[in-house]
Order: sequence, then structure tokens, then C-alpha cells
Amino acid sequence: QLQLVESGGGTVQPGGSLRLSCTVSGFTLDRHAIGWFRQAPGKEREGVSCISDSGSSMTYYVDSVKGRFTISRDNAKNTVYLQMNSLKPEDTAVYYCARDWRPYRGLCTVAKGWYNFWGQGTQVTVSS
Repeated sequence: QLQLVESGGGTVQPGGSLRLSCTVSGFTLDRHAIGWFRQAPGKEREGVSCISDSGSSMTYYVDSVKGRFTISRDNAKNTVYLQMNSLKPEDTAVYYCARDWRPYRGLCTVAKGWYNFWGQGTQVTVSS
């Protein structure tokens, strides 16, 4: 019953934009932090961004995407978004969303070990 489904990936030229969506079911979205992660071929999955439970509205971005990516949530639509602008070839990866198992933390982390439910991933390719 509990699941997260990513969508919105695709192929864009450098400098282009994409908006990824993570639609969840089976749990109350506003009680948990949600993270975005990515994995390129042959590389380990890495954190990208996260957003806290809705009571605190805390967000975090790794340095490589700061200023280019924006994470947001719409609890009424059970969806978390990742707006990606000024995309670079280095952003090419499969992007995953996941749920931090701890409710009501008031903050978030991109450490993978705290996330117990993951989506299937959506491919983002940045190439000319």
C-alpha cells in the first residue's frame, strides 16, 4: 500500500529544465521528511535534496545543485516536487525519492540510511 512513484524525467540539453514529481500513497505525507537522491551508472546513490515534515518547512540541498534545484511539497496532492534548472551533463542519473522513516522531526537529511521506502526512479539525461 505504501509507495512512492517518481515521474517527470527525460532528456534535455545543458541549461534546460525539468520538474520531477514524487507522488506518494499509503502514508500521511506531511508527517515525514522526503528526500531526492540520484545514481549515475557505476556510481553510488547520492543525496540531492530533502524537505522536512510540513510543520517546519526546512529544506536542504547539496552544494552541487544549490541555486539550481528547488524542492517543494503539496500535501493536498500527496506530491513532492524537484524543480531542476540550469541542468548540466553531470546531473545525468536515475533520480529517486524516498521517505525518512522518522515522523515529525522538523528537519531533514540526505543520509540514505534513514530512508526506508523508495520509489522506482526516473531517468534524467542532460546531453547535447
